[in-house]
Amino acid sequence: MSAVDTLTAPAGTPPRRGGRPRSVTLTVGLVLVGAIVLLAAVSFLWLPYQPSDTSGGRLEGPSGAHWLGTDKLGRDLMTQLMIGARIALATGAGAVLVGAVIGILLGLAAAFAAPWLDDTISAALDVVIAFPVLLLAMLIVAAQGASLGTAILAIGLAMSAIVARLTRILAKRVLGEQYIVAARTSGTSWPGIIRQHLLPNIWPTLSVNLALQFGIAVLAEASLSYLGLGAPPPNASWGRLLQEAQATVTTAPVGAIAPGVAVVMLVVGVNFIADGLRDLADPTRRRGA
Repeated sequence: MSAVDTLTAPAGTPPRRGGRPRSVTLTVGLVLVGAIVLLAAVSFLWLPYQPSDTSGGRLEGPSGAHWLGTDKLGRDLMTQLMIGARIALATGAGAVLVGAVIGILLGLAAAFAAPWLDDTISAALDVVIAFPVLLLAMLIVAAQGASLGTAILAIGLAMSAIVARLTRILAKRVLGEQYIVAARTSGTSWPGIIRQHLLPNIWPTLSVNLALQFGIAVLAEASLSYLGLGAPPPNASWGRLLQEAQATVTTAPVGAIAPGVAVVMLVVGVNFIADGLRDLADPTRRRGA
């Protein structure tokens, strides 16, 4: 199922009687994502150990000195996990920003273009969307070289086609409304219509999609790092931590469990946020409404 299709999936949030609708999924999502954001924020102020500190014993279990134990080089796993939170959030935010800017501009261009150009852009977008985001990102990273910046750019470019197609669909729908005709009749310019009417009306749905894209970007970066195509050492990406812990998962399982749980928390959290935002934007999708 594509990110656009997931917007029509059933929600699971009950309304609050006699007041403003409450989204349980949104609350849970904010808690999960907030925990990761807090972990990343604290890492800028305090770390248990220096990232390159190998003074701990190899593959030690959790203890008072090393809360999550150590890896095969004697590095503190809690420190690595906290730094990985920075990378995951930076990748998600950066990729969503790249995808949103390119996708929205391209989608608006298609919505306002002549029919033949609109059809050409739409066909090109469908071809790009047919390829998984991770596969496109792998091709771009392989051509440009592995680095965190390249991974963010590659994932953002791969996701921009999905954002562009959704933007085009929403913009076409809004442009067919009578108030757009009235605005044009009153002398409002097209840039003014885009700023005053188009973007405010399509943004609620776009924001839900971009929240979903954030989770996809985090998974894509973790996958790239697991394959050796993401942020290179000494960057402690969660995907690289999983790859390094693969050989010792039976003797030191915390090394694989901790980054795995962190990835799940962040991805599930942003998906819950997207689900909650959809419920708030469309009250008819709430159960019992």
